[in-house]
Amino acid sequence: MRDITYPPVILTAKTLFKALGMTFQMSGTEHIPRTGGAILAANHIGYVDFIFDGFAAHPSGRLVRFMAKKDAFDHKISGPIMRSLHHISVDRDNGQASYEQAVEYARNGEIVGIFPEATISRSFEIKELKTGAVRMAAEAGVPLIPMVTWGTQLLKTKDHPSDLKGRGKTIGLHVGEPLAVTGEDPVAETARLREAMTALLDKAIADYPISPEGKWWAPARHGGTAPTLEQAKKLDEEELIARAARRAAKNAE
Repeated sequence: MRDITYPPVILTAKTLFKALGMTFQMSGTEHIPRTGGAILAANHIGYVDFIFDGFAAHPSGRLVRFMAKKDAFDHKISGPIMRSLHHISVDRDNGQASYEQAVEYARNGEIVGIFPEATISRSFEIKELKTGAVRMAAEAGVPLIPMVTWGTQLLKTKDHPSDLKGRGKTIGLHVGEPLAVTGEDPVAETARLREAMTALLDKAIADYPISPEGKWWAPARHGGTAPTLEQAKKLDEEELIARAARRAAKNAE
């Protein structure tokens, strides 16, 4: 796969992060294979996660093709960039096409990045995961690699003001050991993935230079003031209802 845009985009991002005084905590990057395909399953805590997640693959000299919402590909500015980076457009009304493209990418030796929670976690915990990551890895015959990002919620996430300048921020990128999956029991194997991601999340929070105690950006389980998983699920449901109502009202105009 020919990459003309990706290398200069990475260089520009690194230069910007350095200028902003951002620092990175990284562990487990040796688990990213130097050759061959893989599915990289990451948590989702902010709108800019995918910008940082790919850095975990750089020590292995790899590029990650992320699955992202179709909206990003339809935008007049971000669309051409997303396509030039060979990311995968996800149309929630036709998810099978993006699923098949991801499997094809992985079979052909690409690393495909996926957010199995599907939406941002308001609790900053690992939400219930979709089985797609397991099924993709099994069908493509590639390893499933768990990963957790931490700190991106301080830049831009749901229900909180944005700070995209990110001056002096620390971003944690933690990769776990590859999981061999068969797809014979996607639910059980997805539970294993969630356990691995939860362990990585606990490590990310423990290693972070700022205590989570009393912070809005930390899970309640770690002493933060973020909603619990149950409270966050209710907020997500309310958001979906409100979105459907807006869509219905717009269609009725």
